[in-house]
Amino acid sequence: MFNLGILTISDKGWQGQRYDKSGKVIKDSPFVLDNRVVKYEVVPDEVDIIASKLSQWADEGDVDIILTTGGTGLGPRDVTPEATLSIVDKVVPGFGEVMRAGTLKVTPLAILSRAVAGVRGKCLIINLPGSPKAVRE
Repeated sequence: MFNLGILTISDKGWQGQRYDKSGKVIKDSPFVLDNRVVKYEVVPDEVDIIASKLSQWADEGDVDIILTTGGTGLGPRDVTPEATLSIVDKVVPGFGEVMRAGTLKVTPLAILSRAVAGVRGKCLIINLPGSPKAVRE
């Protein structure tokens, strides 16, 4: 069993203007149900805030895997991959490659995802897309 952190990156979610549907999809997924969510938070699309939260959770040592949702597209405020890459010790390219390859079977837009994964200390950090449908896929 893994201890999980779910970090939703959304300006509107952070401001309370939008319900975090993607975070809920992650919480209800079979993988997460077989593990334990010990941290959950919604933060704005700000590279420094995202990087700080990822570093904090990874360094505290009580989270094995952090799943982020949001901020992986091409929009001007989509900065989750940059924040993640700025704090990881090692990049794990296979996760992004497999997610894009699998989702390409559903939509050609999957190629536009910039999701990355990496390790900080003993914590694996995986970026997921922001839409509930894409998270499910």
